[in-house]
Amino acid sequence: MNFSRLQRALFGTSRHDRDRNRAALSSLLSLAWVVEARDPYTGGHLWRVARYSNLVARQAGLQQRDVASITVGAFLHDLGKVAIPDAVLRKAGPLTDEEYSVIKTHPTIGTELLMRHPLGELVADAVYEHHERPDGKGYPRRLHGDQISRKAAIVGICDAFDAMTSARPYRAPMLKQRAFSIIREGLGSQFDAHFGSLFLQLEADDRLAHIVGHSDDGIPLRECLACGPTVVVRRETVESTVFCPVCRTGYNLTVASQPLTPSNIQATAEDLQPRPDGHVINAVLDAAQLLF
Repeated sequence: MNFSRLQRALFGTSRHDRDRNRAALSSLLSLAWVVEARDPYTGGHLWRVARYSNLVARQAGLQQRDVASITVGAFLHDLGKVAIPDAVLRKAGPLTDEEYSVIKTHPTIGTELLMRHPLGELVADAVYEHHERPDGKGYPRRLHGDQISRKAAIVGICDAFDAMTSARPYRAPMLKQRAFSIIREGLGSQFDAHFGSLFLQLEADDRLAHIVGHSDDGIPLRECLACGPTVVVRRETVESTVFCPVCRTGYNLTVASQPLTPSNIQATAEDLQPRPDGHVINAVLDAAQLLF
């Protein structure tokens, strides 16, 4: 089924249908955001991968509907981690082979969740194949070269770049220049040569500086001064107290771009409940409006 026929079959044309399906997609994006919030070191990962993927898709000259689909697929690519145990997902160190085998189930789980959703078919390939590699050494199906969809090829590159340039409990973030070098060295083997080359063109792009190390437009990532994990800052939490998700230390925040200031407030269980970031999710929905 081609895209336009699929779109009509899924969405229809009425305002009611568009509103219903925007709400349905919002629920998926919210779930993905909550899944990400389980890992104290990956704040903003979905937002960054979606932004990188959007830039590469536009750089490739893809149609606007494809750009929208890739952006949504990028935000949902880790949806399957909802089924990964906290002991594995939050482990403060390298994974064992057995733990890595558990992590490798997340593309399949995410795809199974999507295929039960009315919007799932539009982005399922990005979710299912984003860890595949042109040399066939990826997972879950060990696809080769052109067997990997272009959506997945783009999301996979952007996911890898963000993983390299983000902090983990056992390592500091890699410098952008080193991450670009790794992608350059992996063209045609680990990374799709065409889309990888387009991604490399972003190295000198000013827009990249506003995505790397950020969790939203104009909101840089913060780290807990006491124990290191990401302290997620949202637009509505500026001029309030934000908390470390691990040690519960409170921080005062007066301006989104300014450093955190420790407070004498400790987080309650209610403070640490994951609540989807409405601003970020609405921005993805707006970028995806051609899908409704």
